[in-house]
Amino acid sequence: MPASTSASATSAKATVAEHRLTLGELVKLLVEDGMVDAVVADGLVKERRYHRGDVHPLVVIADQNWKSLVPPHKPLILETLTEWLAAKVGLDYLHIDPLKIDFSAVTEVVSNTYAGRFKILPIQVTTREVIIATAEPFLREWEKELKPILRKDIRRVVANPQDIARYLVEFYNLARSVKKAAAGGGEVSGLSSFEQLVELGKTNRQFDANDQHIVHIVDWLWQYAFEQRASDIHIEPRRELGIVRFRIDGMLHQVYQIPMAVMAAMTSRIKLLGRMDVIEKRRPQDGRIKTRTAGGQEVELRLSTLPTAFGEKLVMRIFDPEVLVRDFAELGFGEEDKSRWQFMTSQPNGIILVTGPTGSGKTTTLYSTLKQLATPEVNVCTIEDPIEMVEQSFNQMQVSQNIDLGFADGVRALMRQDPDIIMIGEIRDGETADMAIQAALTGHLVLSTLHTNDAPSAISRLLDLGMAPYLINATMLGVMAQRLVRTLCPHCKKPADLRREDEEIWDSLVAPWKSKRPAQIYQPVGCLECRMTGYMGRMGLYELLLMSPEVKKLVTTTTDVAKVREQAYREGMKPLRISGAMKVAAGLTTLEEVIKVAPPASQG
Repeated sequence: MPASTSASATSAKATVAEHRLTLGELVKLLVEDGMVDAVVADGLVKERRYHRGDVHPLVVIADQNWKSLVPPHKPLILETLTEWLAAKVGLDYLHIDPLKIDFSAVTEVVSNTYAGRFKILPIQVTTREVIIATAEPFLREWEKELKPILRKDIRRVVANPQDIARYLVEFYNLARSVKKAAAGGGEVSGLSSFEQLVELGKTNRQFDANDQHIVHIVDWLWQYAFEQRASDIHIEPRRELGIVRFRIDGMLHQVYQIPMAVMAAMTSRIKLLGRMDVIEKRRPQDGRIKTRTAGGQEVELRLSTLPTAFGEKLVMRIFDPEVLVRDFAELGFGEEDKSRWQFMTSQPNGIILVTGPTGSGKTTTLYSTLKQLATPEVNVCTIEDPIEMVEQSFNQMQVSQNIDLGFADGVRALMRQDPDIIMIGEIRDGETADMAIQAALTGHLVLSTLHTNDAPSAISRLLDLGMAPYLINATMLGVMAQRLVRTLCPHCKKPADLRREDEEIWDSLVAPWKSKRPAQIYQPVGCLECRMTGYMGRMGLYELLLMSPEVKKLVTTTTDVAKVREQAYREGMKPLRISGAMKVAAGLTTLEEVIKVAPPASQG
């Protein structure tokens, strides 16, 4: 908004008498701005004239599902209307992101009762000012009362009235739970940390993991993680405070800081639900919990604890069962990749390997594939460490080092279970690789994972593990390398012409393939749907190597991986960067994302 417009709006605002917004007032302003038809607007005011209630007029208008008459004719949803109102009254607009708000600090500004009376929500506290969100720009009585008490400047911003109402309850309830839990629990014992001598003088009083305040905090944490599309929740002890972080689309975001005593109780609560040993804090432990989202969808959490210098660190990996019903196109497979992969997985016996670093989506690809292969006519068995997601159509077994049940022993046991398809979580050593080959030689389809940079390197890795070349040639069907890239948010991405630096990136991306530069690419913008990141979700980049007769001829005790790669390229294998370049050209991701995750095509 131009400065003159903002100034005039501010001066006009200053002369307006203290009052709550009315439906008639807002509708009149929308008509004046040409956004709404006068007849339709008048009809709404007459219809709601005798309606009583505390529904904010912005919510009433948003419920009409109108579209703005002003190009580009945006739907008048609540956020759009709130942003319009903010500009109209000369205040800043703010979308409340709960992950960026220190609820413990902001709830100290005013009491819950006071904030609820005026429908205001403190958002941020600095040394000089307090930012407070409101959906009633013409109510300023509270500002005059608070300023001398807080002794700081107050900056008002306009926010969605539904968000204010929701977070008023949630932030104050959460802050109350944290405060009462901390007060009830005293100091946490430091006996499990390396700094125990510093802590010995403090009280050793613990508090109950089933305390209602702790239960509330844990439940609230999970629901926020589900809402924010987090794939992992990290609860990390530090010297003074516990830190909570979410991994969203592959990136970690610090979310909250929690008193150490409260964090220790939260960890105990989660361990209790995951059937883990709550007392044992010196050894790493694994567990799992099944819960439901607010919408009733079932979600599985895999738990892992780790003793650290300041206490027990807990990571919860969130598994969405919907992943298993996604088709290959949703995972990121192109038509050619899909047909190659289906050709490999439709064979009655042999070994198929999926390679890539940790967190590249290998397990998701295997689970989705097994889900499609697990018909009533076949017996699908898995040996995993740990079982990532419990699926009723598979027979799943977990590695257990306590009883000397490793991958090789697990495969040996599965071979006596009349399997058709065996999935081995990971080939880590020569014994497991040997058992996988034996399973394939005896007529089973074996799928597994391996840690290598690209698909051809898997062959040299098996040779390094001691596998004979003739056995690899006899059993190997193919190898797929994969990576995950963040995908552009479909709601806000915008076209961008290739700049000179983009052309240089493109050339380095596809060299020596010399693929044609796209005339247009897309760039991230940021909107409410993607939490202002410009990205929403992730998809796979794939490199598929089929073990053709020509490739098999190159597999010897002195295999040259570069020659295998060249032969595979001649037969149609596309390197990871070319797979990424195709997705950039299709407007699905960015050049920077592909460069970040995919190794250069010439490397092994």
